[in-house]
Amino acid sequence: KLRGVLTGWVQRTFQSTQAATASQNTCAADDKATSPVPKDCLVCSYNEWDPLEEVIVGRAENACVPPFSVEVKANTYEKYWGFYQKFGGQSFPQDHLKKAVAEIEEMCNILKGEGVIVKRPDPIDWSVKYKTPDFESTGMYAAMPRDILLVVGNEIIEAPMAWRARFFEYRAYRRLIKDYFNSGAKWTTAPKPTMADELYDQNYPIHSVEDRHKLAAQGKFVTTEFEPCFDAADFIRAGRDIFVQRSQVTNYMGIEWMRRHLAPDYRVHIISFKDPNPMHIDATFNIIGPGLVLSNPDRPCHQIELFKKAGWTVIQPPVPLIPDDHPLWMSSKWLSMNVLMLDEKRVMVDANETSIQKMFEKLGIATIKVNIRHANSLGGGFHCWTCDIRRRGTLQSYLD
Repeated sequence: KLRGVLTGWVQRTFQSTQAATASQNTCAADDKATSPVPKDCLVCSYNEWDPLEEVIVGRAENACVPPFSVEVKANTYEKYWGFYQKFGGQSFPQDHLKKAVAEIEEMCNILKGEGVIVKRPDPIDWSVKYKTPDFESTGMYAAMPRDILLVVGNEIIEAPMAWRARFFEYRAYRRLIKDYFNSGAKWTTAPKPTMADELYDQNYPIHSVEDRHKLAAQGKFVTTEFEPCFDAADFIRAGRDIFVQRSQVTNYMGIEWMRRHLAPDYRVHIISFKDPNPMHIDATFNIIGPGLVLSNPDRPCHQIELFKKAGWTVIQPPVPLIPDDHPLWMSSKWLSMNVLMLDEKRVMVDANETSIQKMFEKLGIATIKVNIRHANSLGGGFHCWTCDIRRRGTLQSYLD
């Protein structure tokens, strides 16, 4: 009996000590976890035009052609399908890449000269094959941070993406995002899709631009509603109002996830365009100032009266000057309007696009001219190649 009493007392004492220690540890962890956001948080951006202080600029290094899967076919033009079939999983042409790398380095130097802090993602070997339980692929690049990262206030949102070749693209940005998180930023990763076959219409019937127009007009896209997916570049910010399009890479489930996640502080509005191949909004509808938007004349917005009634100025940019023989493997010539605002009175624009330069100058906006023709070939203009981390401004409403 005595032995039993002693054993019970030892066990109870040990358990009590364990519980007290756990309680202390929990309190310590809670205190740390609930500490206020530091005042020196590096992340804060509410729109596309407040004074730019810090930006991530992408990398062309090691960029690979994505395998010619159904979602890539639906997002590229027929004249380049042979290119994808031949080079999918391999490097983009090396001479072209070298020129693109040099152009982006010069762009970074010019941004620094304008007083902007520039950060770069890590170089990664995108040719490495990977396999999940649902698919296998090679990677693509970390050239377009706008596609994968969306900054809303002091929060960085990692988009889930919709191309299998971009499934692991987030890895190039993790070092940067951890640094921003440690400075006090919020960090959210949207639900990662499985990218199983069910996410894509495997028989998406595209043979011509006319087919694309008909399907887009019917609201039919290569991505299904099997699970949420979106690219961050299908969203564009104007303070409390964020505009998004349903596209080949962004489905309604992805939009609804964003709507619920950002409510009630932000309002997510779906807008649409007469666009045969919607993918990323910023070469179609680029908001460049408070109540000032560039609207692509070839892809008119179906809801444009919403903006006109709110007193916005809608500007149609001039026809791009990029020559027909310049390769644009993943985009249209309208990258000319894919500009980066350094503030309301300064814009980074392509050095070759003299027509749009004159348009900005008439608006009283100084143009910072940079040549990124070879970088354009990889699928993006200045807005695509960047993700603004910090702009000096406050949260406001521009639509009411």
